[in-house]
Amino acid sequence: MNLKIIFQLSLAVTFLFSCKGDKLDKIEGDHTSDKPNIVWIYLEDTAPLLGCYGEPLVDTPNIDSLATRGVLYKNVFMPAPVCSASRSSIITGMMSTSFGAQNHHSSRTTESAIYLPEQTQTIPELFKGAGYFTFNNGKDDYNFVYDRKDLYDQEYVYHPLYGKSGERLDLASLKGKEPFFGQIQMYGGKEIFNSKFKENVASPVDRSQIKLPPYLPHHPAIVEEYANHLDAIQITDEKVGEIMGKLRENDLLKNTIVFFFSDHGMRLTRNKQFLYDGGLQVPLIIADFREGKSKIQTGSVNSDLIAGLDLGTTALALAKIPIPENMEGRDIFNESIGPREFVISTRDRCDFTIDRIRSVRSKEFKYIRNFMTDRPYTQPTYMDFDKVEFVGVMKQLHAEGKLNEAQDRFMAAVRPSEELYDINADPFELNNLAQNPQYSRVLEKYRSVLNQWVLETDDKGQYGEDEAGLKFMLGIWGKDCVNPEYDVLRKKYPNFEGSLVYLKREPSKKVEPDFVGTPLFDIEGDQLVQFSLRPIDAE
Repeated sequence: MNLKIIFQLSLAVTFLFSCKGDKLDKIEGDHTSDKPNIVWIYLEDTAPLLGCYGEPLVDTPNIDSLATRGVLYKNVFMPAPVCSASRSSIITGMMSTSFGAQNHHSSRTTESAIYLPEQTQTIPELFKGAGYFTFNNGKDDYNFVYDRKDLYDQEYVYHPLYGKSGERLDLASLKGKEPFFGQIQMYGGKEIFNSKFKENVASPVDRSQIKLPPYLPHHPAIVEEYANHLDAIQITDEKVGEIMGKLRENDLLKNTIVFFFSDHGMRLTRNKQFLYDGGLQVPLIIADFREGKSKIQTGSVNSDLIAGLDLGTTALALAKIPIPENMEGRDIFNESIGPREFVISTRDRCDFTIDRIRSVRSKEFKYIRNFMTDRPYTQPTYMDFDKVEFVGVMKQLHAEGKLNEAQDRFMAAVRPSEELYDINADPFELNNLAQNPQYSRVLEKYRSVLNQWVLETDDKGQYGEDEAGLKFMLGIWGKDCVNPEYDVLRKKYPNFEGSLVYLKREPSKKVEPDFVGTPLFDIEGDQLVQFSLRPIDAE
């Protein structure tokens, strides 16, 4: 039967037992054979535009096959629309705003170091404490101080801006290291940056068949960007097939549960770095390959509201590891607690662009609050710095008056403080109902939900970023830092602007096996004192 027909069926998902408990150091009396391996196939910048999600232009047989073995989730939304903030949340099971790690690429210097709350353990630390071998093939991108040896059993490299990355571990070497918890990082939507990207696409998507969302004009550059994303997904599918084949060939798959997901949505106008669904919604498939042990209904589809925070806590529950009380994520297979009513997402500084946006998403409505209404949606970003073609095209078409109302709204010089969208009637979030009196009760409800969340979690974004974090951005990005917050720093440190731009081009450095702590570097006044692998002990 056609997969795209199968996945339109709505089937119930049976639940797996889980519990919450105190901080876990070690689980005693459990047998290795009873502990499933957990593998995260972890993509970057990828929208749910897959064959199994109903996208007709792509061929994704390996991902589709994964879905037939497990559960496909239709309503999964990440805590942030940018890599480091989202990944910091996922790996801790907590919103990054709860511990001050919400700003992109923060905690990169000794003076801007951010620490996790006392007694907090990350997801991989909990797996290690339960006797698991842990690894992360590729980037971490966590905005806090951590000794990587506490999290992962592998060597790694370090970059001053992009952080730590695990050296690629051959999956065949996992034999004899079970049980294991592993993250396999894949470029996903970022395959487009590969110099051989076009060569790697076996069957390019037919550009003439591309149907863009209504907020995008049908311009060749934008069509090409969208089509490239679909082609990147097809390359990703081939690599997923290679991963699954390697696990199968080495007799590792039979005791393994696989998670397939992305850190946030695709790179495109109104998507990445923003809180519309295009920036937050991702694919999620969970497949259990254990013979006779799986309680997951194969080939099923789940429409519950899922938060990215739930990935780590669900993985813990599947491994029968208690979920710490301080984690905000849930076990999505635990039916006793019911599905989420809302998912909160946040956007703060992204690279040099300072902003603060919050959203509340239910299955019926999306509420967005813009705290910096004087700043246009299109204030300069890294995509302007990189001269991304579709960004320039959108600005040119706006200047020439060639965008329709839906397309032009995002180009406005100011923005409303509140946005409200009826998701079912308006899935592309174009008709803002915040000023519509018929929706005043709905608006008040969602406004109250956000206010309560800010109060209960002490959303750290409300306090602004400290000088040290912004100073690092000024050094890295220089004149592109146009927000007024940087003007104070320019006066205080007149020679610092752009002085660290070369660090972006620095190669990653190998961290020696006997290194203890976390590598950061020092800045004093206007001067970079050292870029070296000097440890800073976690407090």
